[in-house]
Amino acid sequence: MYERILVPIDGSATSMRGLDEAVRLARLTGGAIRLIHVVDELKYVTGFESFAAYSGDIVPLMAQAGKEVLAQGRERVRRAGMEAESVLFTSLAGRVSELVVEQAKAWQADLIVIGTHGRHGVARALLGSDAEQVLRMAPVPVLLVRAKSDTRDDEGAQAPVPDAVKLQA
Repeated sequence: MYERILVPIDGSATSMRGLDEAVRLARLTGGAIRLIHVVDELKYVTGFESFAAYSGDIVPLMAQAGKEVLAQGRERVRRAGMEAESVLFTSLAGRVSELVVEQAKAWQADLIVIGTHGRHGVARALLGSDAEQVLRMAPVPVLLVRAKSDTRDDEGAQAPVPDAVKLQA
């Protein structure tokens, strides 16, 4: 079934929910987990910093932070009684979503599990949606794990929010 589960993480609570779901699936299937973190260098470019300051100071700090995110993810998996391998990428060569899809192909993943904030409207337009792009381009099934929300129905009652929504690519 799902023997090779790819999990992009960024250190957010939402991405860790995705990782927790991947661990549950890997336990059920005996699958392996590969964590990836993408250092999105272009996300923080303002145009005011010099190239020397950016490449000499900022990028190494971002890479170190990415290594720490991956270490935290591996530790979380280890505490669940499993092991995970991890890979750090930089996104200077392309969008985060493209790197995730490329890694899924290269590693021959059976499933991609992504924590998603589920943004809508202006927030989605301004921030983009890497999860949506992965979903559109992925060569394998994608499991989107939504952030916890306090969604209420029209009459004020708590509406059920599924923890995960499985979508086929």
